[in-house]
Amino acid sequence: MAEITLSQLAHSYQAQPSGEADYAIRRMDHVWEEGGAYALLGPSGCGKSTLLNIISGLLAPSSGEVLFNGRRVNELPPEERNIAQVFQFPVVYDTMTVYDNLAFPLRNVKTPEETVRQRVMEVADSLDLVAQLDRKARNLTADEKQKVSMGRGLVRDDVTAILFDEPLTVIDPQLKFKLRRKLKEIHQRFAVTMIYVTHDQLEASTFADRIAVMYDGQIVQFGTPQELFERPTHTFVGYFIGSPGMNFMSMALQGEGADGEEGDELVADGQSLVLSQAWQQAVRKALAQTDNVKLGIRPEFVELAVEMVDEEGDDRVEAFLTMVVEHSQDLGTYAIFTLQRDDLRLKARVEEGHPLPFDVAPGTEVRVRFPAQRFGLYVDEYRWEVEA
Repeated sequence: MAEITLSQLAHSYQAQPSGEADYAIRRMDHVWEEGGAYALLGPSGCGKSTLLNIISGLLAPSSGEVLFNGRRVNELPPEERNIAQVFQFPVVYDTMTVYDNLAFPLRNVKTPEETVRQRVMEVADSLDLVAQLDRKARNLTADEKQKVSMGRGLVRDDVTAILFDEPLTVIDPQLKFKLRRKLKEIHQRFAVTMIYVTHDQLEASTFADRIAVMYDGQIVQFGTPQELFERPTHTFVGYFIGSPGMNFMSMALQGEGADGEEGDELVADGQSLVLSQAWQQAVRKALAQTDNVKLGIRPEFVELAVEMVDEEGDDRVEAFLTMVVEHSQDLGTYAIFTLQRDDLRLKARVEEGHPLPFDVAPGTEVRVRFPAQRFGLYVDEYRWEVEA
């Protein structure tokens, strides 16, 4: 096992990059602690696989260092880094049996045959491959081949780390949850450092203790699934995590560009928004520095009521406004409401049993309330802390 440190790491596929836009990996510092189960989460093209290939040695970074337990490994080829990597599509030896495929990495380092047998049987049992051990790999289904490929990465107990590059892409959807759970069990049993690359937030949350969210060649947040959901530090994290993603309202001063006086009205996407005193001060301070100021709140935390309510003196409420139901989606145990007023659009998630019926008619006017501690202020896309 190893602690993997990325120090001032950056990579461009261009020989002479002229700016940040030419970099697939923008300059970063990051540490994967020894024995952890991590996910590297982000959309296609954000740099996940590039970063994984740099760690494994398949790709040399343009600048910076990769260190295993404090030792620089930039010049070491993949075979000397002692890394196991499982790719998006299965890599197996078709002419070998499943048993021999799993045994190959151990036999390649002269492991005694009795130890080989014990390890192969242990991994085969973990991945439900015992019944296929005598079959030729070419006769397996795509998902069975991928399980063999994953097993080859897991069979050695002396590897520095195991890297998974979207390994469940070809797996039948019904088996994905089971395999994610199996991988988690295997990690708990062997405590080897694992980094799991995926674009699926459910896969990341199911497998990993901590998740690194990548966007535009950078890790914009590293934290637990709960931290990413409740306190996203970047607007992309708020948008990417959750279903639906976070609501963002662009803030401005009514009459901005005229006199910019402190008394000008704050608006969210053109809609007048009543804010508590603390939040008014924070938003005005941010707008004095940049015009890229947003308020964010998750649909789960938006409170709706058909009847007008008096928020005055209610310290649970940071802000409120009146909107119209555009449409709703009944999803069984909860419903998603799309609300609109002028240029402002919001989503609200309402759980079963809420006083507001799921089939509320489009055009119905509702009171929208934003609870204290659920708001986020984002300045130039990054979160600011506000003392309410």
